[in-house]
Amino acid sequence: MFRSLHMKLVLIMLLLVTSLMAVVGAFLITSVSNFYFDDFYTQMDEVFGSENAEFVNSLRSGAAQSDGAARLQEMLEANSGALGINYRSRNYYILDGVTGAYLVGSDDETGASLAMTENLLIARNGSVGCKTDITASYMDIAIPITGGTNFYIIYILDDLETVGDLNSQLFIIIMQALLVGLLISLLLSFLLAKTMINPIERLTIGAERVAAGDFGDTIEVDSSDEIGILTTTFNEMSSVLHTTLEAVESERNKLDTLFLHMTDGVVAYARDGALIHGNPAASEMLSRPVEECSYEELFADIFPFELVLGMQRPHFAEGELTVDGKYLEVYLAPFSDEKNGGVLVVIHDATEQRKTEERRREFIANVSHELRTPLTNVRSYAETIRESGGELPQEMEDGFLDVIIGETDRMTRIVQDLLTLSRLDSGRTEMQMAPFAFGDAIEAVCRSIELEAERHRHTLIREFDDDLPTIEGDRSRLEQVMLNILSNAVKYTPDGGEIRVSAGVRGDTVWMDVCDNGIGIPAADRGRIFERFYRVDKARSRESGGTGLGLSIAREFVQRHNGTLALVERDGPGTTVRLTLPRKQKGTRHG
Repeated sequence: MFRSLHMKLVLIMLLLVTSLMAVVGAFLITSVSNFYFDDFYTQMDEVFGSENAEFVNSLRSGAAQSDGAARLQEMLEANSGALGINYRSRNYYILDGVTGAYLVGSDDETGASLAMTENLLIARNGSVGCKTDITASYMDIAIPITGGTNFYIIYILDDLETVGDLNSQLFIIIMQALLVGLLISLLLSFLLAKTMINPIERLTIGAERVAAGDFGDTIEVDSSDEIGILTTTFNEMSSVLHTTLEAVESERNKLDTLFLHMTDGVVAYARDGALIHGNPAASEMLSRPVEECSYEELFADIFPFELVLGMQRPHFAEGELTVDGKYLEVYLAPFSDEKNGGVLVVIHDATEQRKTEERRREFIANVSHELRTPLTNVRSYAETIRESGGELPQEMEDGFLDVIIGETDRMTRIVQDLLTLSRLDSGRTEMQMAPFAFGDAIEAVCRSIELEAERHRHTLIREFDDDLPTIEGDRSRLEQVMLNILSNAVKYTPDGGEIRVSAGVRGDTVWMDVCDNGIGIPAADRGRIFERFYRVDKARSRESGGTGLGLSIAREFVQRHNGTLALVERDGPGTTVRLTLPRKQKGTRHG
């Protein structure tokens, strides 16, 4: 019943009115009681207080008489109006101050059975008893009167009957007002609920229609208040949702077409392992229908299903399969971090790529081995001719021989680079891992390049501490990488430039930056400078002896140390290359 918003609004209004009347009633009743208490003690203070000392003295004089109790009674009767004595709810009593026995008063029946209250006990001890107890069913005050040898107590007692009657009347009035207020609030709450709920019901119907896929109608806006704004926003949301769903449907159609015709295989599994999607390319590569096979049958040997589900994006697993002579690269990743996610498997046929790589490696190895001996002989004969002299003019002979020697040197470097790449690709390059001081290696490379830098009038600045840590790696290979980076900075920085070498530690890694203010690398070429044989300025590279293999070899060495070699984004001219290496290697690695 109370799940209805209509009934909730009615109930809230009724509870609000009831709570308000209860608070007002409690406040009024408490205020009346407090008023009577304050009025009672104010009256007593006016009669017996210090401002009416003459009356108190006359009481003491009367108490000194032999008929002191009768004299006191006469005086109290004379001041009964000031004391508020009404002989019904408020009376006075004159008691013996020693024994507390009742002597005379305005109500003999009650006086004969008076209880010994706290105020009476205080008065018998000689003090005025005027303590207030708002929880008691009476108000009282006891005044000790001493005259000569006589000791009396004047006791004023009010049984709060008037207060009780007034509170009863107040309660009846409050209940009547509450009843009227409930009736009025009930009527108003129904009107308010109708005003608020009708637009909400229309919104509910509209939401159900949208949930069913009907975006044709909009909800009429009847007001400009918050509900009107909500209705307008709902209409806008419905329109945007319609547009979005159409776009999603279009994209889904595109993806379905893409999955159907793409050359790579794609297989998707739900969280419970059920197949969601598998394109024809996947079945063709695996040589069996993916619809008839479970994940465990196809990919469990590469990576367990539960471990893939537990990965956090962008992490993924990868592996290889060999099926009917085909080399398949398999990539597995969770496609959602939510509970309704699953595992996406992408299969790439790398058979031709493997064959091409193999042919390329064979070509490089064959060329390197075939050219190395003839090039060595050419250099030897050229040097012999230069040393023995000939019939050519000396200047021409020297020029030709210098060119021959320079070209053979350059070709020898190419062959050496090709041999290095061939060994790296074939896995025959062994890394001699051993601890060495990272700072010492950088300093050694800087010293070896200093003369070349001075020849170009470069300023070589070192910005690293002497206490750089010891790291594990092949020092000679890493120094070759550092020297390659520094040599490029020297070559491609115009004479008189500045080259800054900095290094440091970051967690479990060390880094070295080589920063120059040279010609820099165009944005279009920055992504390709580590490719083999790639040169930014081919003419300038040839003039300076570049082969386009140095940085690719350097990156290969760094990667075999589990490090990175990359360009650093920076403002202004010049280039910054950063080398990052782990301080510890995970065992000895072989290329």
